[in-house]
Amino acid sequence: MTARLLTVDAAAPDAAVISEAAAALRAGCLVAFPTETVYGLGANALDPVAVARIFAAKGRPATNPLIVHVTGPAQALELAAVWPPEAVLLAQRFWPGPLSLVLPRTGRVCDAVTGGGPTVALRMPAHPVALALLEAAGVPAAAPSANRSTRLSPTTAQHVARQLGGQIDIILDAGPCAGGIESTVLDLTTLPPRVLRPGLITAAEISAVIAMPVESGGHMPRRRGQPAKSPGQMARHYAPLTRLVLTPPDQLTAPACGRAAYVLLSTEEPAGAVETIRLPSDPRRYAARLYATLHHLDELGLDVIVVEMPPDTPDWAAVRDRLMRAAR
Repeated sequence: MTARLLTVDAAAPDAAVISEAAAALRAGCLVAFPTETVYGLGANALDPVAVARIFAAKGRPATNPLIVHVTGPAQALELAAVWPPEAVLLAQRFWPGPLSLVLPRTGRVCDAVTGGGPTVALRMPAHPVALALLEAAGVPAAAPSANRSTRLSPTTAQHVARQLGGQIDIILDAGPCAGGIESTVLDLTTLPPRVLRPGLITAAEISAVIAMPVESGGHMPRRRGQPAKSPGQMARHYAPLTRLVLTPPDQLTAPACGRAAYVLLSTEEPAGAVETIRLPSDPRRYAARLYATLHHLDELGLDVIVVEMPPDTPDWAAVRDRLMRAAR
């Protein structure tokens, strides 16, 4: 099987293309589609057989749950057993957008989505193509990133095709994703709420909206075989095939073994690099380019990719999280 690549305008998606992809999604097919973060691999979240195809295509552990994408709070209320005041405020402020809310699930959510756990992660994407697809399909879509498990997330349709093109049905190509890294995941089943995965929306921004402290900076412990509360909890994740090494700014001139490329924030260029790429000093602009840069370097046949570690500040938390787990 080879995925059908359907081109669609990112700002004004063609109704006929969306209708075809929506019909495939309802019928149990796998449809990769763009969001404002990364490309997602979508299946009908109410169809356990279709959801199982996601896990098979990605090689994803069954205990690693999926985020369910919805058209808005009304559809989310069909899947969440509790919709607390904090969810109301956060959806009003950040939906559509890159914030996933972990809440107690209803019986409509199949075990395959949650790994059998009692909670479900929900979000309303902001990308016009994603929203058009969800509206036309009439069903929520379970949609992790459209890549092999633990590997680099895709920010273009071509990234999806290279990793999963032989295992899925349709790829909607609307060009590069703007955000570049996955959504913030917030657990609203604990008090205070806890960021399970940092993203473009920070803990401080969330705290300001709900007027209470928000914990961050760690993953929830769990017993072996127990489902995680959300995606993004694996020790190694978001990794290129090429070995990735993180280096403090003051050690950039240290020699690397073999053919090396450098990803820098500083202006200094180490000698002997096959390629040197400087990313923006703004964390959001850096995030938007990170995965595309690593995909490019991964194709060069290098021995190592050396990445200058960004600052240890709250606004860089999401980028540092992705890099540290890619380097394990």
